[in-house]
Amino acid sequence: MKRRTLLKSGLAALTLAGIGTTGLSLLDKTGFISTARAESFTTPLPIPPLLKDLDDSTDSARFAMAVGRGSVEFFPGKATATLGYNGNFLGPTIRVRNGQRFKIAVKNNLSQVTTLHWHGMHLPARWDGGPRQPIPPGTTWSPDFTIKQQAATLWYHPHAMGLTGEQVYHGLAGLVYIEDEVSDQLDIPKTYGVDDIPLVIQDRRFFSDGQFAYVQNMHDVMNGVIGNYLLVNGVMRPTLKVPGRLVRLRLLNGSNSSIYRIGFSDHRVFHVIASDGGFLETPAAMNSIVLSAGERAEVLVDFAVGGTSLQVEQMKGGSFTAMRITTDTDKTGPARVPTHLRTLDKIPESEASGVREFIMETMAMGGGRMGMGMMGRRLTINGKKMDINRIDERVKLGSTEIWEITNRSAMMMSMPHSMHLHDVQFQVLSRNGKTPPPHERGRKDTVLIMPGETVRIISRFHDYTGVYMYHCHLLEHEDDGMMGQFEVVA
Repeated sequence: MKRRTLLKSGLAALTLAGIGTTGLSLLDKTGFISTARAESFTTPLPIPPLLKDLDDSTDSARFAMAVGRGSVEFFPGKATATLGYNGNFLGPTIRVRNGQRFKIAVKNNLSQVTTLHWHGMHLPARWDGGPRQPIPPGTTWSPDFTIKQQAATLWYHPHAMGLTGEQVYHGLAGLVYIEDEVSDQLDIPKTYGVDDIPLVIQDRRFFSDGQFAYVQNMHDVMNGVIGNYLLVNGVMRPTLKVPGRLVRLRLLNGSNSSIYRIGFSDHRVFHVIASDGGFLETPAAMNSIVLSAGERAEVLVDFAVGGTSLQVEQMKGGSFTAMRITTDTDKTGPARVPTHLRTLDKIPESEASGVREFIMETMAMGGGRMGMGMMGRRLTINGKKMDINRIDERVKLGSTEIWEITNRSAMMMSMPHSMHLHDVQFQVLSRNGKTPPPHERGRKDTVLIMPGETVRIISRFHDYTGVYMYHCHLLEHEDDGMMGQFEVVA
Protein backbone atom coordinates (compact mmCIF):
# COMPACT_ATOMS: atom_id res chain seq x y z
CA MET A 1 0.00 0.00 0.00
CA LYS A 2 1.27 3.46 -0.89
CA ARG A 3 2.67 5.33 2.12
CA ARG A 4 0.82 8.50 3.13
CA THR A 5 1.76 10.95 5.80
CA LEU A 6 -0.19 13.27 7.99
CA LEU A 7 -0.12 16.82 6.61
CA LYS A 8 0.32 19.59 9.13
CA SER A 9 -0.87 23.16 9.34
CA GLY A 10 0.71 25.78 11.50
CA LEU A 11 -2.42 26.35 13.57
CA ALA A 12 -3.85 22.89 14.07
CA ALA A 13 -1.14 20.28 13.75
CA LEU A 14 -1.31 16.78 15.16
CA THR A 15 2.02 16.31 16.94
CA LEU A 16 3.02 12.72 17.63
CA ALA A 17 5.13 13.66 20.63
CA GLY A 18 7.95 11.35 21.56
CA ILE A 19 7.38 8.80 18.77
CA GLY A 20 9.87 8.16 15.97
CA THR A 21 8.86 7.64 12.36
CA THR A 22 8.75 3.89 12.88
CA GLY A 23 5.77 4.48 15.17
CA LEU A 24 3.60 5.85 12.34
CA SER A 25 2.43 2.57 10.84
CA LEU A 26 -1.20 3.72 11.18
CA LEU A 27 -0.56 6.44 8.63
CA ASP A 28 0.57 3.88 6.05
CA LYS A 29 -2.94 2.45 5.76
CA THR A 30 -4.85 5.49 4.60
CA GLY A 31 -4.55 9.24 4.37
CA PHE A 32 -5.87 11.67 6.94
CA ILE A 33 -7.62 14.85 5.92
CA SER A 34 -5.22 17.73 6.46
CA THR A 35 -6.10 20.81 8.48
CA ALA A 36 -4.40 22.99 5.85
CA ARG A 37 -7.49 24.80 4.60
CA ALA A 38 -8.94 28.25 5.07
CA GLU A 39 -10.77 28.96 8.30
CA SER A 40 -14.27 30.19 7.67
CA PHE A 41 -15.99 30.95 11.01
CA THR A 42 -19.33 31.19 9.22
CA THR A 43 -21.23 28.36 10.93
CA PRO A 44 -23.34 29.57 13.88
CA LEU A 45 -22.54 27.70 17.08
CA PRO A 46 -25.30 25.11 17.60
CA ILE A 47 -26.76 25.08 21.10
CA PRO A 48 -27.78 21.59 22.27
CA PRO A 49 -31.56 21.51 22.76
CA LEU A 50 -32.96 21.15 26.26
CA LEU A 51 -34.44 17.68 26.66
CA LYS A 52 -38.19 17.96 27.21
CA ASP A 53 -39.39 17.15 30.71
CA LEU A 54 -42.41 14.84 30.32
CA ASP A 55 -43.53 15.34 33.94
CA ASP A 56 -45.63 18.37 34.89
CA SER A 57 -44.69 18.11 38.56
CA THR A 58 -41.98 20.31 40.07
CA ASP A 59 -41.05 17.46 42.42
CA SER A 60 -39.98 15.09 39.67
CA ALA A 61 -38.61 15.10 36.14
CA ARG A 62 -39.13 12.42 33.49
CA PHE A 63 -37.28 12.11 30.20
CA ALA A 64 -36.87 9.79 27.22
CA MET A 65 -33.79 9.42 25.07
CA ALA A 66 -32.70 7.10 22.25
CA VAL A 67 -29.16 6.09 21.27
CA GLY A 68 -28.80 5.72 17.53
CA ARG A 69 -26.72 6.04 14.40
CA GLY A 70 -26.52 9.17 12.31
CA SER A 71 -24.57 11.00 9.66
CA VAL A 72 -22.90 14.43 9.55
CA GLU A 73 -21.10 16.29 6.75
CA PHE A 74 -18.07 17.72 8.52
CA PHE A 75 -16.57 18.17 5.05
CA PRO A 76 -18.65 19.08 1.96
CA GLY A 77 -19.73 15.98 0.09
CA LYS A 78 -18.32 13.56 2.68
CA ALA A 79 -20.89 11.96 5.01
CA THR A 80 -19.32 10.85 8.29
CA ALA A 81 -20.99 7.96 10.14
CA THR A 82 -21.82 9.16 13.66
CA LEU A 83 -23.65 8.23 16.85
CA GLY A 84 -25.97 10.47 18.82
CA TYR A 85 -28.63 10.78 21.49
CA ASN A 86 -31.95 11.85 19.96
CA GLY A 87 -30.06 13.05 16.90
CA ASN A 88 -27.07 12.61 14.62
CA PHE A 89 -24.24 13.71 16.92
CA LEU A 90 -23.93 14.47 20.65
CA GLY A 91 -27.07 14.80 22.77
CA PRO A 92 -29.48 17.25 24.37
CA THR A 93 -28.86 19.07 27.64
CA ILE A 94 -30.76 17.65 30.60
CA ARG A 95 -31.77 20.21 33.22
CA VAL A 96 -32.85 19.08 36.70
CA ARG A 97 -32.93 20.39 40.27
CA ASN A 98 -31.46 19.22 43.54
CA GLY A 99 -34.14 17.24 45.40
CA GLN A 100 -36.07 16.24 42.28
CA ARG A 101 -36.89 12.65 41.49
CA PHE A 102 -35.16 11.91 38.17
CA LYS A 103 -36.51 9.32 35.75
CA ILE A 104 -35.34 8.60 32.21
CA ALA A 105 -35.94 5.85 29.66
CA VAL A 106 -32.85 5.21 27.50
CA LYS A 107 -33.49 3.10 24.38
CA ASN A 108 -30.50 1.47 22.68
CA ASN A 109 -31.10 1.46 18.92
CA LEU A 110 -27.53 0.42 18.16
CA SER A 111 -26.41 -3.04 17.06
CA GLN A 112 -23.88 -3.17 19.92
CA VAL A 113 -24.13 -2.89 23.68
CA THR A 114 -23.80 0.53 25.27
CA THR A 115 -24.28 2.11 28.69
CA LEU A 116 -25.12 5.62 29.85
CA HIS A 117 -22.92 6.91 32.68
CA TRP A 118 -23.90 10.00 34.67
CA HIS A 119 -20.46 11.57 35.07
CA GLY A 120 -20.25 13.48 38.35
CA MET A 121 -23.62 12.33 39.68
CA HIS A 122 -24.09 11.11 43.26
CA LEU A 123 -26.50 8.22 42.83
CA PRO A 124 -27.31 4.56 43.62
CA ALA A 125 -24.79 2.14 42.11
CA ARG A 126 -27.44 0.34 40.05
CA TRP A 127 -28.11 3.58 38.11
CA ASP A 128 -24.49 4.69 37.71
CA GLY A 129 -24.35 3.58 34.07
CA GLY A 130 -20.88 2.09 34.25
CA PRO A 131 -19.79 -1.22 32.71
CA ARG A 132 -21.89 -3.15 35.26
CA GLN A 133 -25.11 -1.69 33.79
CA PRO A 134 -25.03 -2.67 30.09
CA ILE A 135 -27.91 -1.76 27.76
CA PRO A 136 -28.12 -4.55 25.15
CA PRO A 137 -29.24 -3.70 21.60
CA GLY A 138 -32.97 -3.11 21.31
CA THR A 139 -33.56 -2.73 25.05
CA THR A 140 -34.49 0.19 27.29
CA TRP A 141 -32.78 1.13 30.56
CA SER A 142 -34.83 3.20 33.02
CA PRO A 143 -32.93 4.87 35.89
CA ASP A 144 -35.06 6.28 38.72
CA PHE A 145 -33.40 8.14 41.60
CA THR A 146 -33.42 11.43 43.50
CA ILE A 147 -30.92 14.21 42.75
CA LYS A 148 -28.88 14.79 45.91
CA GLN A 149 -26.20 17.37 45.12
CA GLN A 150 -25.58 21.06 44.68
CA ALA A 151 -25.86 23.02 41.44
CA ALA A 152 -23.25 21.85 38.92
CA THR A 153 -22.49 21.15 35.28
CA LEU A 154 -22.23 17.38 34.80
CA TRP A 155 -22.24 15.27 31.65
CA TYR A 156 -23.30 11.87 30.37
CA HIS A 157 -21.57 9.42 28.05
CA PRO A 158 -21.26 5.66 27.38
CA HIS A 159 -19.09 3.47 29.60
CA ALA A 160 -19.29 -0.04 28.10
CA MET A 161 -16.28 -2.31 28.67
CA GLY A 162 -13.76 -1.78 25.88
CA LEU A 163 -16.12 0.43 23.85
CA THR A 164 -16.13 3.75 25.71
CA GLY A 165 -13.52 5.48 23.56
CA GLU A 166 -15.03 4.37 20.26
CA GLN A 167 -18.60 5.34 21.18
CA VAL A 168 -17.68 8.74 22.64
CA TYR A 169 -15.50 9.48 19.60
CA HIS A 170 -18.42 8.83 17.27
CA GLY A 171 -20.63 11.29 19.13
CA LEU A 172 -22.14 9.94 22.34
CA ALA A 173 -21.97 12.72 24.94
CA GLY A 174 -24.22 15.39 26.44
CA LEU A 175 -24.54 17.79 29.36
CA VAL A 176 -26.53 17.75 32.60
CA TYR A 177 -27.33 20.99 34.43
CA ILE A 178 -28.26 20.70 38.10
CA GLU A 179 -29.78 23.82 39.66
CA ASP A 180 -30.52 24.62 43.31
CA GLU A 181 -31.47 27.52 45.58
CA VAL A 182 -27.94 28.95 45.48
CA SER A 183 -27.85 29.04 41.68
CA ASP A 184 -31.33 30.59 41.70
CA GLN A 185 -30.23 33.44 43.96
CA LEU A 186 -26.84 34.25 42.41
CA ASP A 187 -26.83 37.30 40.14
CA ILE A 188 -25.10 35.57 37.23
CA PRO A 189 -26.14 34.90 33.60
CA LYS A 190 -28.81 32.18 33.43
CA THR A 191 -30.57 32.38 30.05
CA TYR A 192 -29.74 29.12 28.29
CA GLY A 193 -28.14 29.61 24.89
CA VAL A 194 -28.11 33.42 25.21
CA ASP A 195 -25.80 34.41 28.05
CA ASP A 196 -25.39 30.92 29.57
CA ILE A 197 -23.59 28.99 26.83
CA PRO A 198 -22.68 25.27 26.88
CA LEU A 199 -19.41 24.49 25.09
CA VAL A 200 -18.55 20.82 24.46
CA ILE A 201 -14.95 20.88 23.21
CA GLN A 202 -13.56 17.81 21.44
CA ASP A 203 -10.95 16.97 18.81
CA ARG A 204 -11.16 14.51 15.95
CA ARG A 205 -9.13 13.22 13.04
CA PHE A 206 -10.60 11.94 9.80
CA PHE A 207 -9.67 9.48 7.09
CA SER A 208 -9.61 10.77 3.52
CA ASP A 209 -13.14 9.46 2.92
CA GLY A 210 -14.46 11.65 5.76
CA GLN A 211 -14.89 8.88 8.34
CA PHE A 212 -13.57 9.23 11.87
CA ALA A 213 -10.03 7.87 12.08
CA TYR A 214 -10.56 5.87 15.25
CA VAL A 215 -8.49 2.70 15.26
CA GLN A 216 -6.72 0.75 17.97
CA ASN A 217 -2.98 0.69 17.34
CA MET A 218 -0.29 0.71 20.01
CA HIS A 219 0.43 4.42 19.72
CA ASP A 220 -3.22 5.39 20.20
CA VAL A 221 -3.70 3.07 23.15
CA MET A 222 -0.69 4.44 24.97
CA ASN A 223 -0.93 8.14 24.06
CA GLY A 224 -4.66 8.45 23.47
CA VAL A 225 -6.33 9.40 20.21
CA ILE A 226 -5.38 13.03 19.57
CA GLY A 227 -7.21 14.82 16.75
CA ASN A 228 -6.08 17.54 14.34
CA TYR A 229 -9.56 19.08 14.05
CA LEU A 230 -11.37 20.79 16.89
CA LEU A 231 -15.14 20.61 17.33
CA VAL A 232 -17.20 22.92 19.52
CA ASN A 233 -20.71 21.57 20.08
CA GLY A 234 -20.09 19.24 17.15
CA VAL A 235 -18.99 21.75 14.51
CA MET A 236 -15.68 23.15 13.27
CA ARG A 237 -14.78 26.84 13.57
CA PRO A 238 -18.20 28.17 14.62
CA THR A 239 -19.13 31.76 15.33
CA LEU A 240 -21.15 32.96 18.31
CA LYS A 241 -22.83 36.29 18.97
CA VAL A 242 -23.26 37.13 22.65
CA PRO A 243 -24.60 40.11 24.62
CA GLY A 244 -22.09 42.90 25.19
CA ARG A 245 -21.87 42.18 28.93
CA LEU A 246 -21.07 39.33 31.30
CA VAL A 247 -21.57 35.92 29.70
CA ARG A 248 -21.32 32.51 31.36
CA LEU A 249 -19.51 29.77 29.45
CA ARG A 250 -19.83 26.18 30.66
CA LEU A 251 -16.74 24.37 29.41
CA LEU A 252 -16.50 20.60 29.01
CA ASN A 253 -13.37 18.88 27.81
CA GLY A 254 -15.30 16.10 26.09
CA SER A 255 -12.30 14.74 24.21
CA ASN A 256 -11.13 11.17 24.46
CA SER A 257 -7.64 11.93 25.71
CA SER A 258 -6.55 15.51 25.02
CA ILE A 259 -5.57 17.97 27.71
CA TYR A 260 -6.58 21.51 26.76
CA ARG A 261 -5.37 24.93 27.78
CA ILE A 262 -8.30 27.24 27.07
CA GLY A 263 -8.22 31.03 26.85
CA PHE A 264 -8.88 33.93 24.50
CA SER A 265 -6.91 35.45 21.62
CA ASP A 266 -6.59 38.82 23.39
CA HIS A 267 -5.55 37.13 26.67
CA ARG A 268 -8.46 38.76 28.50
CA VAL A 269 -9.03 37.84 32.11
CA PHE A 270 -12.08 35.73 32.95
CA HIS A 271 -13.38 34.43 36.26
CA VAL A 272 -13.80 30.74 37.06
CA ILE A 273 -16.94 30.35 39.18
CA ALA A 274 -17.41 26.57 39.21
CA SER A 275 -15.46 23.34 38.81
CA ASP A 276 -16.71 19.78 38.19
CA GLY A 277 -18.96 19.56 41.22
CA GLY A 278 -20.33 23.09 41.44
CA PHE A 279 -19.59 26.64 42.53
CA LEU A 280 -16.35 27.73 44.14
CA GLU A 281 -16.56 29.88 47.25
CA THR A 282 -15.10 32.88 45.41
CA PRO A 283 -14.35 33.47 41.71
CA ALA A 284 -10.80 32.79 40.50
CA ALA A 285 -9.39 35.32 38.01
CA MET A 286 -7.40 33.66 35.19
CA ASN A 287 -6.50 34.21 31.55
CA SER A 288 -6.29 30.50 30.72
CA ILE A 289 -7.41 27.25 32.30
CA VAL A 290 -6.19 23.67 31.84
CA LEU A 291 -8.86 20.97 31.60
CA SER A 292 -8.07 17.28 31.21
CA ALA A 293 -10.47 14.84 29.56
CA GLY A 294 -13.76 14.82 31.47
CA GLU A 295 -13.19 18.00 33.49
CA ARG A 296 -15.59 20.94 33.47
CA ALA A 297 -15.42 24.60 34.44
CA GLU A 298 -17.87 27.49 34.43
CA VAL A 299 -16.40 30.90 33.63
CA LEU A 300 -17.71 34.46 33.50
CA VAL A 301 -16.35 36.55 30.62
CA ASP A 302 -16.92 40.29 30.19
CA PHE A 303 -17.86 41.06 26.59
CA ALA A 304 -18.55 44.74 27.25
CA VAL A 305 -15.06 45.32 25.81
CA GLY A 306 -15.99 43.59 22.55
CA GLY A 307 -15.56 40.24 20.87
CA THR A 308 -12.63 37.86 20.74
CA SER A 309 -11.74 34.30 19.73
CA LEU A 310 -11.65 31.18 21.88
CA GLN A 311 -8.19 29.62 21.78
CA VAL A 312 -7.56 25.96 22.60
CA GLU A 313 -4.11 24.40 22.85
CA GLN A 314 -3.56 20.67 23.14
CA MET A 315 -0.84 19.50 25.52
CA LYS A 316 0.21 16.92 22.92
CA GLY A 317 -0.89 18.39 19.64
CA GLY A 318 -1.84 21.65 18.01
CA SER A 319 -3.19 25.08 18.79
CA PHE A 320 -6.62 26.05 17.52
CA THR A 321 -8.64 29.18 17.05
CA ALA A 322 -11.71 27.25 18.12
CA MET A 323 -14.51 29.81 17.80
CA ARG A 324 -15.02 33.46 16.90
CA ILE A 325 -17.16 35.47 19.32
CA THR A 326 -18.85 38.74 18.40
CA THR A 327 -21.11 40.96 20.47
CA ASP A 328 -24.44 42.71 20.10
CA THR A 329 -25.70 45.87 21.77
CA ASP A 330 -27.57 44.15 24.61
CA LYS A 331 -26.10 45.54 27.83
CA THR A 332 -28.93 44.46 30.15
CA GLY A 333 -28.28 41.74 32.71
CA PRO A 334 -25.68 40.99 35.39
CA ALA A 335 -22.83 43.48 35.12
CA ARG A 336 -20.49 42.46 37.94
CA VAL A 337 -18.76 39.27 38.94
CA PRO A 338 -20.02 38.22 42.40
CA THR A 339 -17.44 38.38 45.18
CA HIS A 340 -18.93 35.34 46.94
CA LEU A 341 -20.61 32.34 45.33
CA ARG A 342 -21.42 29.81 48.02
CA THR A 343 -20.13 28.54 51.34
CA LEU A 344 -18.60 25.11 50.86
CA ASP A 345 -18.78 22.35 53.43
CA LYS A 346 -15.05 21.75 53.49
CA ILE A 347 -13.94 18.33 54.67
CA PRO A 348 -11.25 18.49 57.38
CA GLU A 349 -8.40 16.00 57.05
CA SER A 350 -8.98 15.00 60.66
CA GLU A 351 -12.32 13.49 59.63
CA ALA A 352 -10.63 10.85 57.46
CA SER A 353 -10.59 7.32 58.83
CA GLY A 354 -7.67 6.30 56.66
CA VAL A 355 -5.50 6.87 53.60
CA ARG A 356 -5.48 4.69 50.48
CA GLU A 357 -2.63 4.78 47.97
CA PHE A 358 -3.13 4.44 44.23
CA ILE A 359 -0.27 4.15 41.75
CA MET A 360 -1.13 4.92 38.11
CA GLU A 361 1.64 3.35 36.08
CA THR A 362 2.58 3.19 32.41
CA MET A 363 5.29 0.77 31.33
CA ALA A 364 6.53 -0.69 28.07
CA MET A 365 6.83 -4.47 28.17
CA GLY A 366 8.86 -6.56 25.76
CA GLY A 367 11.13 -5.82 22.86
CA GLY A 368 11.98 -2.14 23.00
CA ARG A 369 10.55 1.25 22.24
CA MET A 370 6.89 1.56 21.37
CA GLY A 371 6.44 1.04 17.65
CA MET A 372 9.79 -0.80 17.43
CA GLY A 373 8.98 -4.41 18.24
CA MET A 374 7.22 -3.75 21.51
CA MET A 375 5.47 -6.93 22.62
CA GLY A 376 3.02 -5.51 25.11
CA ARG A 377 2.13 -2.66 27.42
CA ARG A 378 1.08 -2.08 30.97
CA LEU A 379 -1.46 0.56 31.89
CA THR A 380 -2.30 -0.25 35.49
CA ILE A 381 -3.56 1.08 38.80
CA ASN A 382 -1.73 -0.51 41.73
CA GLY A 383 -0.21 -3.01 39.31
CA LYS A 384 -3.61 -4.35 38.21
CA LYS A 385 -5.73 -4.11 35.09
CA MET A 386 -9.52 -3.98 35.22
CA ASP A 387 -11.35 -7.21 36.08
CA ILE A 388 -15.14 -6.86 36.29
CA ASN A 389 -15.22 -9.89 38.62
CA ARG A 390 -12.81 -8.37 41.15
CA ILE A 391 -13.49 -5.73 43.82
CA ASP A 392 -10.30 -3.75 44.35
CA GLU A 393 -11.26 -1.60 47.34
CA ARG A 394 -13.97 -1.77 49.99
CA VAL A 395 -15.09 1.45 51.65
CA LYS A 396 -17.31 1.74 54.73
CA LEU A 397 -20.62 3.54 54.19
CA GLY A 398 -20.57 6.88 55.98
CA SER A 399 -16.78 7.03 56.13
CA THR A 400 -14.43 9.77 54.99
CA GLU A 401 -11.18 8.79 53.27
CA ILE A 402 -8.08 10.35 51.79
CA TRP A 403 -6.92 8.88 48.50
CA GLU A 404 -3.30 9.52 47.57
CA ILE A 405 -2.87 9.11 43.81
CA THR A 406 0.59 9.00 42.20
CA ASN A 407 1.41 9.05 38.50
CA ARG A 408 4.45 6.80 38.33
CA SER A 409 5.52 6.36 34.72
CA ALA A 410 8.76 5.02 33.30
CA MET A 411 10.83 7.80 31.74
CA MET A 412 10.27 6.73 28.13
CA MET A 413 6.56 6.27 28.79
CA SER A 414 5.97 9.43 30.80
CA MET A 415 2.43 10.74 30.30
CA PRO A 416 -0.32 12.48 32.26
CA HIS A 417 -3.41 10.72 33.58
CA SER A 418 -6.87 12.00 34.44
CA MET A 419 -8.34 10.23 37.49
CA HIS A 420 -12.14 10.02 37.80
CA LEU A 421 -14.14 8.62 40.72
CA HIS A 422 -17.75 7.57 40.21
CA ASP A 423 -20.52 8.58 42.66
CA VAL A 424 -18.53 11.00 44.83
CA GLN A 425 -17.37 14.58 44.63
CA PHE A 426 -14.01 15.09 46.29
CA GLN A 427 -11.85 17.93 47.52
CA VAL A 428 -8.24 18.30 46.31
CA LEU A 429 -5.97 18.62 49.35
CA SER A 430 -2.59 18.99 47.70
CA ARG A 431 -0.41 18.55 44.61
CA ASN A 432 3.04 17.28 45.55
CA GLY A 433 2.46 18.66 49.02
CA LYS A 434 1.40 22.11 47.83
CA THR A 435 -2.02 23.75 48.19
CA PRO A 436 -4.04 23.45 44.96
CA PRO A 437 -4.67 26.61 42.91
CA PRO A 438 -7.86 28.59 43.68
CA HIS A 439 -9.87 27.14 40.78
CA GLU A 440 -9.28 23.60 42.13
CA ARG A 441 -10.51 24.29 45.66
CA GLY A 442 -14.14 23.42 44.98
CA ARG A 443 -15.80 20.05 44.44
CA LYS A 444 -14.19 17.76 41.85
CA ASP A 445 -14.83 14.33 40.36
CA THR A 446 -11.94 14.28 37.87
CA VAL A 447 -8.37 15.45 38.44
CA LEU A 448 -5.32 15.77 36.21
CA ILE A 449 -2.18 14.07 37.53
CA MET A 450 1.07 14.87 35.74
CA PRO A 451 4.02 12.45 35.50
CA GLY A 452 5.80 12.17 38.83
CA GLU A 453 3.00 14.00 40.63
CA THR A 454 1.11 12.89 43.73
CA VAL A 455 -2.36 14.34 44.31
CA ARG A 456 -4.16 13.88 47.63
CA ILE A 457 -7.96 14.05 47.65
CA ILE A 458 -10.57 13.63 50.39
CA SER A 459 -14.16 12.48 50.04
CA ARG A 460 -17.17 11.30 52.01
CA PHE A 461 -18.81 8.03 50.99
CA HIS A 462 -22.42 8.39 52.03
CA ASP A 463 -26.03 7.54 51.13
CA TYR A 464 -25.47 4.52 48.88
CA THR A 465 -23.86 1.08 49.00
CA GLY A 466 -22.74 -0.79 45.92
CA VAL A 467 -19.95 -1.07 43.35
CA TYR A 468 -18.54 1.96 41.53
CA MET A 469 -15.57 2.62 39.24
CA TYR A 470 -12.39 4.66 39.51
CA HIS A 471 -10.25 5.02 36.41
CA CYS A 472 -8.10 7.09 34.12
CA HIS A 473 -10.40 9.27 31.99
CA LEU A 474 -8.09 9.13 29.01
CA LEU A 475 -10.57 6.82 27.36
CA GLU A 476 -8.04 4.67 25.50
CA HIS A 477 -6.34 4.02 28.85
CA GLU A 478 -9.69 3.18 30.45
CA ASP A 479 -10.61 0.78 27.64
CA ASP A 480 -7.21 -0.89 27.96
CA GLY A 481 -7.84 -1.63 31.64
CA MET A 482 -6.61 1.37 33.66
CA MET A 483 -9.65 1.05 35.88
CA GLY A 484 -10.67 -0.48 39.19
CA GLN A 485 -13.78 -1.02 41.31
CA PHE A 486 -14.58 0.13 44.82
CA GLU A 487 -17.52 -1.20 46.81
CA VAL A 488 -19.25 0.88 49.46
CA VAL A 489 -20.38 -1.53 52.18
CA ALA A 490 -22.67 -1.07 55.17
